[in-house]
Amino acid sequence: MVNAAIVGLGWWGRTLVESAQGSDFIRFVAGATRTVSPEVTAFADTYKLRLAENFDALLKDSTVQAVVLCTPHSMHTRQVVAAAQAGKHVFCEKPFALNKSDAERAVDATRKAGITLALGYNRRFHPEMTKLRERIRSGALGVLMHVEATMTFPNALMLKPTQWRANREETPCGGLTPMGVHAIDGMIDLCGPIDHVYCQSFRRAVDIDSDDTTSILFRMKEGMSGYLGTLTATGPGFSFQVFGSKGWVRLEGMTHVAGASSEERRTRLFGTCKFQPAKGDAEVWKAETLDAGRVTLEAFARAASGGPAFPIPLDQMIHGAAVTEAVIRSASSGKVEKVA
Repeated sequence: MVNAAIVGLGWWGRTLVESAQGSDFIRFVAGATRTVSPEVTAFADTYKLRLAENFDALLKDSTVQAVVLCTPHSMHTRQVVAAAQAGKHVFCEKPFALNKSDAERAVDATRKAGITLALGYNRRFHPEMTKLRERIRSGALGVLMHVEATMTFPNALMLKPTQWRANREETPCGGLTPMGVHAIDGMIDLCGPIDHVYCQSFRRAVDIDSDDTTSILFRMKEGMSGYLGTLTATGPGFSFQVFGSKGWVRLEGMTHVAGASSEERRTRLFGTCKFQPAKGDAEVWKAETLDAGRVTLEAFARAASGGPAFPIPLDQMIHGAAVTEAVIRSASSGKVEKVA
């Protein structure tokens, strides 16, 4: 059993604490957050979390073996490095970093410290993504040609200008960091490294200084093409589709909508799935319902306890950050940008 501390008790930090309840592998025993509101205090009381004065105080707590970071994106690298130097295992929510150099610095610190580093791409851990991965690896889709994803939600319509998620520096390219990086991670996992990108990102409907419409074209190093669209000011939805010479698979589901219940956020990632062969009838099925956040946290805890390595390799964590950096750079330059 790994004793963990949650860092950041906003809506997603609280969701992860709820996901871990009853686990045989990880339990949250402490927490820290920038703003200690009555809501946070009540939550800590309910889940028996000791609230530390700050992040540094948690690192000095000998009863805490691991930290789970649910903090603004720009804080991740410094916090990962500090936690590693304190000998704590680290679970970092996505995005890992907004550029390659920060990701490399964080990974180097964890390697030197000999601690486990995990990244919260919970969709990768869902059984439907596992089945799709196996279908691709077996050759059932034939030669891979194209991968595409669309992720949408209305959350930017509800953001206040003072909230960190409304800060363009923290969330460049609108839906890229809250949603799109999940799809990019899936593309890297299933289709390999990304060579270059082209992004257009702009604001159409929201009042805050944040893009709400973002589209990205990818070229994979193995030659296939890719597309990702994110919108932050429309109805919620998720789709991920891989096309091959023998057919295609499409996974549909939901995104995390502000105001949704904890159970909805934790269990509705995937819904309807479809395989359409090049010849023959389509196969349609409903995705298994489970808490992917819990599965991801438990994979982290098992790795931290000496079990199987965390399934997302460190080089893929760094590559994902490099792709994110190239996307942001392309949105600014208006040009195709090579992934470093």
